[in-house]
Amino acid sequence: MTPIFDRFLYGGDWNPEQWDEQTWRRDIEMLKDAHINEATINVFSWASLQPDEETYDFTTLDRIVKLLVDNGMSIVLATSTGALPAWLVRTHPEVIKTDIDGRRHVFGGRHNACPNSPVFRRLARALASKLAERYAGTPGLAAWHVSNEYGEMCCCAQCAQSFREWLRSKYGTLEALNRAWYSNFWGHTILDWADIVPPVDYGDGIGTDKAVISGLYMDYRRFQSQSMLACYTNERDAIRAFDVDTPITTNLMGTFKNLDYFEWGRELDVVSWDNYPGMDTPPSFTAMVHDLMRGVGGNKPFMLMEQTPNQQNWFPFCKVKRPGEVRKLSWQAVAHGADTVQFFQMRQSIGGCERFHGAVIGHDGTEDSRTFREIAALGDELDRVGADLMGGEIDAQVAIMFDWSSYWSLEGCVGPTQGLRYPDEVHRFYRVFHERNIAVDMIPSTTDAATLARYRMVVAPALIQVLPGVADAVTEYVRGGGTFVTGYMAGIHNEHDLVVPGGYPGELRRLMGVWVEEIDALAPGETVPVMPVAAPQVVDGGRDLARHYGTVTGEQDGTAWSGVIVASLMHLEGARPLAVYGGDAFYAGSPAVTVNEVGDGRAYYVGAPLDEVGMGAVLGVVADGLGLESTVAGDGVEIMRRRHEDGSVDVYVINLEDRAVRASLASYAGARDRLTGNGVSAGGIVELPAYGVMILES
Repeated sequence: MTPIFDRFLYGGDWNPEQWDEQTWRRDIEMLKDAHINEATINVFSWASLQPDEETYDFTTLDRIVKLLVDNGMSIVLATSTGALPAWLVRTHPEVIKTDIDGRRHVFGGRHNACPNSPVFRRLARALASKLAERYAGTPGLAAWHVSNEYGEMCCCAQCAQSFREWLRSKYGTLEALNRAWYSNFWGHTILDWADIVPPVDYGDGIGTDKAVISGLYMDYRRFQSQSMLACYTNERDAIRAFDVDTPITTNLMGTFKNLDYFEWGRELDVVSWDNYPGMDTPPSFTAMVHDLMRGVGGNKPFMLMEQTPNQQNWFPFCKVKRPGEVRKLSWQAVAHGADTVQFFQMRQSIGGCERFHGAVIGHDGTEDSRTFREIAALGDELDRVGADLMGGEIDAQVAIMFDWSSYWSLEGCVGPTQGLRYPDEVHRFYRVFHERNIAVDMIPSTTDAATLARYRMVVAPALIQVLPGVADAVTEYVRGGGTFVTGYMAGIHNEHDLVVPGGYPGELRRLMGVWVEEIDALAPGETVPVMPVAAPQVVDGGRDLARHYGTVTGEQDGTAWSGVIVASLMHLEGARPLAVYGGDAFYAGSPAVTVNEVGDGRAYYVGAPLDEVGMGAVLGVVADGLGLESTVAGDGVEIMRRRHEDGSVDVYVINLEDRAVRASLASYAGARDRLTGNGVSAGGIVELPAYGVMILES
């Protein structure tokens, strides 16, 4: 794939407006010493650029841009609309958001605009136009960065009115809306469009992200996501009037809940995102989110727009990055499809709430810090090899559906449990493939059957809401020889968040060959044993779970996994059991994991969230049976491959652990490491230091 940039961008957010010009020049000298070649500027400068509604002042920005151009730096130029200036809130108080508690905010914070404010959209578009008119064609202009981290919902009167118009366009009549919302519940029948209000906490809202009428809740989330997307396209289109070539993006936030990023990805020239794992975030979760962001962009390379060079400042306890950890995180992003490595921030602020957030140049202002030295060493590596790595694609035989409608629906349920968090359940399945170094594409649930057919296995964790056409596409995929995996909580709701009558899993019932009669909620810390059973038939590859894992009688003999959170109580309707519940629950002995043969393919149903060993056993046997290529090089060793148009492949070998490990790379014996020039010995055993990285030419 042709790279979108002419060089590997290494840099990130620089805020020179916070400093004098002597400091600017010193910053540039230091950043060049660190091999940094890009600066993201103007992210929060609206108040400086426009002191009132009629006046624009670009003199400071002109000097910043000139300094970067004179020093051969690439520029990612932001539109500054991520935070409202004080004068705008003072003169047009209606532009500021109203939260779910009904409080109209005052000046301060950021992401504080109502996305449906005509005044906000008009002035944001005007500013984007002025910037594009002035800076289009600037040497080194690599990308436009619209606003910043969209996502805060608004419940003001303007949003309410725009929502009514949105609903009228979607449903046409109140009769259709009332049917879709099941609004005769609790006498919520809507008799006039004017009666519709957002699901605020003092109205239909119930606690966090829940509502009496869940169809109202779902539609309001969709409406707000599309409203904010309209703000993005409003500025994007203003830029396009003056610059038809430069890529335009905005920075996404991984598994962020409020926005349907698959919708957004279709409007971005390149996906960019901000990676801020917590100190307890598993490396597999970080890998999953990289894959998700790549998937949102149609599996094209993405931008790692932000990460911290050291500490993140908003956690209760802000641990510093360990030696080599930033390098590991950066190369992991590249391994999963990033063609940039960028940071927030270049120079550490001395005031404001981010003053303890890490930076390339710390409060000491020198090149002597551990952070600076590590960033410089990483920059040297990227200088040497980055350009050769760009544009590489990832060939995946497994796809996992990530569905924002199911995200909202699952976490918006009032019952049967509060224990399910959608991204965690997706990760529960993803982690198995990551541990086996099996590449995964993240796809929307609405992917058509022809596209699904590219994959040997398609997994749909917690797909509680099945949108129109999804069941038909998945069924066609399985009949054609595909392998489909889903399970607990799947298929319960339609697109309006109404339960599909006739028994769970709704439209997927025939495909899965099971009827889920009840869903048992397990208390925190409670588990239910799940055991493989001996079956007269075998699954893919000639092995069933029981024989592979040692239980041949179907009785508990120590080979048992733990199910948590929920347990699906199932009846077989053509499927056969691969595992059963154990213990002393009344449903002990009933199916817990099943397989149904449909056409030339198979559909697997996992009835409970299994522990890591159990999930690995179930998905591992299926993956092995399909002959999926996996490489287990050692505990904590991640291997990813990016293929180039000429057929060459870069193999990324990353030690995810803060300790040295021995990695078995026999299949890559003789391959050369791009970073050191060393080859892998004939035996294939290599020593990787803590957070060590190799990039093998294959």
